[in-house]
Amino acid sequence: MRPASPTRRAAASIAAALAFLTAAGQASAEPNAKQVFSAQHAAAALPAESLGFYTKGCLAGGAQLPADGPTWQAMRLSRDRHYGLPTTVAFIENLSRAAAQRGIWPGLLVGDMSQPRGGPMPSGHSSHQIGLDLDIWLQPMPTPRLTAAAREDFPFRSVLKKGTFQVDDRIWNSRYRDLIKLAAEDAKVQRIFVHPGIKKKLCETAGDDRAWLNKVRPYYGHHEHFHVRLFCQPGSPNCTEQKSTGRGDGCGDLDWWFNTALQPPPPNAKPAKPKPEMTLADMPRQCRAVANAPAMGSAGSMIAATSTKAAASVGLAYAPSGSIPIPTNRPAR
Repeated sequence: MRPASPTRRAAASIAAALAFLTAAGQASAEPNAKQVFSAQHAAAALPAESLGFYTKGCLAGGAQLPADGPTWQAMRLSRDRHYGLPTTVAFIENLSRAAAQRGIWPGLLVGDMSQPRGGPMPSGHSSHQIGLDLDIWLQPMPTPRLTAAAREDFPFRSVLKKGTFQVDDRIWNSRYRDLIKLAAEDAKVQRIFVHPGIKKKLCETAGDDRAWLNKVRPYYGHHEHFHVRLFCQPGSPNCTEQKSTGRGDGCGDLDWWFNTALQPPPPNAKPAKPKPEMTLADMPRQCRAVANAPAMGSAGSMIAATSTKAAASVGLAYAPSGSIPIPTNRPAR
């Protein structure tokens, strides 16, 4: 067998070195934050606190919204996304009760909140990471109440006319407006996201009392649910506030949405460059401790692991299914 030439030996050495560096880099790479936080199925046994920003942070000591209450039902239970600060859970309970007492809606269908320890989710949201975001479906709680199984595939319903960006008056009535207004008037609410078509309808029907409209902001999607975001709460000094909504009712800013933002991109437009996956190192440093903290048991006791198997011992095991419907992001014309 003929010995390798110096050139071939050099090439082999370079290849080996590159392989070593690649392996070393992979070994030292920071964990993917979505994988870390979506693997948690119990809250961190730490004092309740929001850490970081709504789109880059985590949740310590999260409280779980009960799946069923007198005036609400939590949806898509298998997604395991019904955690928040205790203040967030209390907000939902109070809003649902007030809406029922005032004859606005008999009960709320509550969509995604945060994961047990917050952080980025594997699908559906870029925010909802610090226990201060929640989705409320744009459908009253039905009678009879939904079973847990029925909530997995109960269909979403858009309030827009099919093929348009306008609210469908066959679905919409003043109670939809009154529910959003009731939520916006709570001092803990920082802003509410709705589809631009819903914002337009609210602007047209609000009457003279318009201060609450300032908090209602148009955004893509959000035609099947509205998204409530709370301010950073006392006891969370490491929570990063969002920019103020400023002044005014925001009703004069809708032309850009309908004329530009909601229009299809030009045929020659370059696709948006995907954002790199968030790693644990990208998050607030306290989130590493949240990810590694012991789990909180259902009665406040510590349990050892964060796997689904371990969570099952306290009734927190869920098996998220890829077939569970999720809301659409941008309705097509």
